Amino acid sequence: MSGMRKWDELSPGKQRLIVVGAVVETVLKAVALADLARRPSAQVRGPKPVWAVFLTLFNSVGAAPAAYWLFGRRKT
Repeated sequence: MSGMRKWDELSPGKQRLIVVGAVVETVLKAVALADLARRPSAQVRGPKPVWAVFLTLFNSVGAAPAAYWLFGRRKT
């Protein structure tokens, strides 16, 4: 993988973009997990533990939390 660069080789703008992306991803996952924890099982499509693992382990750039918000929650 010759295209891989070390952190120090990235421009400050790219470093900032990576950090901001990581923070956004973390916040989205935390909000989705908090909602999942508070929501009754009857209001979640599928098993809650599966959603928790999916949200926690899947590195998604926001796709896993978006999937939970769009498809994992039942309308009340």
